[in-house]
Amino acid sequence: MENRSHALMTGFFTIALIIAAVLAGIWFNRDRVERVPYLIATTQSIPGLNPQATVRYRGVEVGKVDDISFDAKMAGRILIQFGVDPDTPITKTSFATLGYQGVTGIAYIQLDDDATGSPLLHSDKNRVAAVPLRPGFLDQLEKRGKAILDSTEVLTRRVGDLASPANQKVMIAAFDNIGKTAAAYGKVAEGLDPMLDKLPALTAKLDRDLDSFHGFSTSATRLTNDWDKLATDLQGPNGTLTRLSRNVDRFGDSFDAIASDVELQTLPHVVAMTDEARTSLRAVKRTMNTLSDHPQSLIFGAPGTAPGPGEPGFVAPTK
Repeated sequence: MENRSHALMTGFFTIALIIAAVLAGIWFNRDRVERVPYLIATTQSIPGLNPQATVRYRGVEVGKVDDISFDAKMAGRILIQFGVDPDTPITKTSFATLGYQGVTGIAYIQLDDDATGSPLLHSDKNRVAAVPLRPGFLDQLEKRGKAILDSTEVLTRRVGDLASPANQKVMIAAFDNIGKTAAAYGKVAEGLDPMLDKLPALTAKLDRDLDSFHGFSTSATRLTNDWDKLATDLQGPNGTLTRLSRNVDRFGDSFDAIASDVELQTLPHVVAMTDEARTSLRAVKRTMNTLSDHPQSLIFGAPGTAPGPGEPGFVAPTK
């Protein structure tokens, strides 16, 4: 009986010791950090995310998920409550995505920010601030994968339509036309062979024409040089045009000298001779008038001059 009581006391002591050890472990391992609460309200799927999941800010562990529940006010919406360290810089432009650890499928919350230096997003137990949840890489891959599958299905359907019997006939006809066109081009090439045979002779003739043109160009160049030389000789300091201009200048000077001599010496003599000739002509005219009035004066001489007033023998004319 005494042995049984000792065994019972030993069992109780062992159980109490185990319970004390568990409680001590829980006490020493409890999280004593005071975290700032935040909330995520989303209608997206959150596979692999569980309570006590890690919360990271740009890869740095800053907190844990506290609770995951459904929103009683809106069907289909999930509420994720998590807490982060007080020094975590969650701002009004911060957002959350779901990240996954390797190939285990265990999810965690990844916090990031669109901008740097945005105002901080304050939150407390009385008024919990909400952080938006954006689609993660797997969600985007799933959506784009569906779009790719839809496009692939459409493309497959179009390829099937393209390979229909009617289109096959059209393609075969097109290949036949291509073959006929190639044959026609072969005939064109055969028709070009005579022209290709004449091409060397034509090229040789063109070379001769070019040589002739080159010779003509050389002659024209020489003729131009000769004309330039002739123009240089004519217009040079001792050229023909210069000498001719000098002779013309000398002739002009001589002519000016002769004109000056004529004007200064010859013209006065001519004027004097003209006056004498005019006087002689007047005398001859008077003589002729006298002979006309008194022809006898040629034999008896000229009659005397009638006396004037106051002279002897003057007779006043009567009216």
